[in-house]
Amino acid sequence: MRAVTAILLFMSCVTAGAETAETIFINGNIYTVNDKQPFAQAIAVKGDRIIFVGANADAEQFRGDKTRIVDLAGKTVTAGFTDSHCHIFGIGEREMTLNLEGTNAREDFLAKVKERVVQTERNNWITGRGWIETFWKPPQFPTRTDLDKIAPDNPVFLTRADGHAAVVNSAALKLANIDDHTPDPFGGQILKTNGDPNGMLLDNAMDLVAKNIPKPTEAETEQAFLKGIDREIKLGWCEIQNAGSELSDQEIIRRAYAARKVKLRMINAAYGPGEAANALLKNGATLNAFDHRFTQRTIKVIFDGALGSRGAALLAPYSDKADTSGFLTQKPEELRPMFEEALRRGIQVETHAIGDRANRLILDLYEQAFKAVPPDKRPAPGGGASSGEPGVAERRPPRADDVRWRVEHAQILTERDLPRFAKLGVIASMQPSHAISDLFFAPSRLGMERLAGAYAWNSLIKSGAIICGGSDAPVERGEPMIEFYAAVTRCPLPEHGLPVGAPSGVELRSEQNSGQDVRWAHRQDAYVPPQPEGWHPEQAVSREQALRMFTSNAAYAAFEENDKGSIEVGKLADFTVLSADIMKIPAPEILKTRCEMTVIGGEIVYGDR
Repeated sequence: MRAVTAILLFMSCVTAGAETAETIFINGNIYTVNDKQPFAQAIAVKGDRIIFVGANADAEQFRGDKTRIVDLAGKTVTAGFTDSHCHIFGIGEREMTLNLEGTNAREDFLAKVKERVVQTERNNWITGRGWIETFWKPPQFPTRTDLDKIAPDNPVFLTRADGHAAVVNSAALKLANIDDHTPDPFGGQILKTNGDPNGMLLDNAMDLVAKNIPKPTEAETEQAFLKGIDREIKLGWCEIQNAGSELSDQEIIRRAYAARKVKLRMINAAYGPGEAANALLKNGATLNAFDHRFTQRTIKVIFDGALGSRGAALLAPYSDKADTSGFLTQKPEELRPMFEEALRRGIQVETHAIGDRANRLILDLYEQAFKAVPPDKRPAPGGGASSGEPGVAERRPPRADDVRWRVEHAQILTERDLPRFAKLGVIASMQPSHAISDLFFAPSRLGMERLAGAYAWNSLIKSGAIICGGSDAPVERGEPMIEFYAAVTRCPLPEHGLPVGAPSGVELRSEQNSGQDVRWAHRQDAYVPPQPEGWHPEQAVSREQALRMFTSNAAYAAFEENDKGSIEVGKLADFTVLSADIMKIPAPEILKTRCEMTVIGGEIVYGDR
């Protein structure tokens, strides 16, 4: 009896000493992304922080009279997913304008545009985004002639899915005063046929027309922002890292957070060079504002174009168009002073670089800036540092040279430049879905030799570099399960299918061969997911590495590993609840997995409340 009394007394003391949780999540299949405690059943939350991770029985000591119990019923839980590279306004705008995704034939594309023309008053602009010619027959860019036939009286501006090209009609060219004598702007190209503009504009040339389009109202822009936020939360993203914003965008973002309209966490970058970057350099970083939901400490530079539209800056000409090697969209000499000032001010830099020339030059510019402004001339960095394990980010004391500058996309790298990421401490911010989308045209653009350094995730990790994962939505669909699947398989999506004639250098097998070109539509005659031969499957990553790309490595890339990226006591209670165990199920099943619940700061912001 005395023994029983002693045990009860001991248990009451333990319970009295434990904190009382506001919410306890039980019966979960929890992947913590914490090497010291990789798996758990329960999570206890108080306020917006985790106070316990472990077994169901042990979680009971944190239960009080008012504690809410959420039964996860065996569902899989991961540390909250972070999209390390997206464009939040573009995600919302995609839902509000003419959405051309899924137009897998030129005729479908033109039919959608014609339908919008009928609904639009004469002389009013028609804008849209999302078309891609990869699966059209033939796979060629649309032209102004195509658009003139269906929209003679409305200026038209339709952005390619990658955001680095647009097709316009004659009315739009006339408003922009573009004719056969108009020179190409720096960092852009006006495509021509027999000397005449054919309606295709690449990168900075798009601005010649875009500046004539009436700007959306503040209310419309805020609506796009909030639509984008809502979509991200429903997909299971707990944080996004917004890859670029102007001052006007930042005002809308801050106002929405101040009004408590936004639950999603955001790391926001300011476009540079320009007013937004100058303001950030002058005013300094904003860290953990609005209850740890908004940080702005990064300048975003766009350094070249995209591979699909042949704007990515290559060291040698394109294999399928020998008269071009792409182009830079910024002058290196104009970036140097901004980079050096960023180091002196403790501001992070991230730069869009796709082609091997752009990647080499931006690594050169970073290295030059690091030498010009040594660690003793920089403010102390925030956050932690990389561990010694290749490709793994975790908490450690910060180093004086721990600036965590990033290269966004880092798609095509030479053997010489690939190890420089780890050597310089530069983070590769990559989007796995690009590899499985670009599969259909990258071989023809690059040739087989350059493919060896394309989307080289595993080689980067083995070299010691850290990769954070993103989606680049709305360039891609922006779904975490697509990104995870792409990272671990490097196989196309089932609905992408494959045309009968595969691109040169890519040999694909299928159990069915319907002869159909299928991209987005879920059809019974779509191809079975093919297994690529020659798309470097050795560059696929393990499921553990893929999970880190969207959790702990993403937190590290934003100096946030002390607060986010894993499910640990003391960290913010952000996690994503999934319908299936993505760490164990067959790879094709990953694409069928859905977000069941999104938890941010201990609050269920999506799912069964």
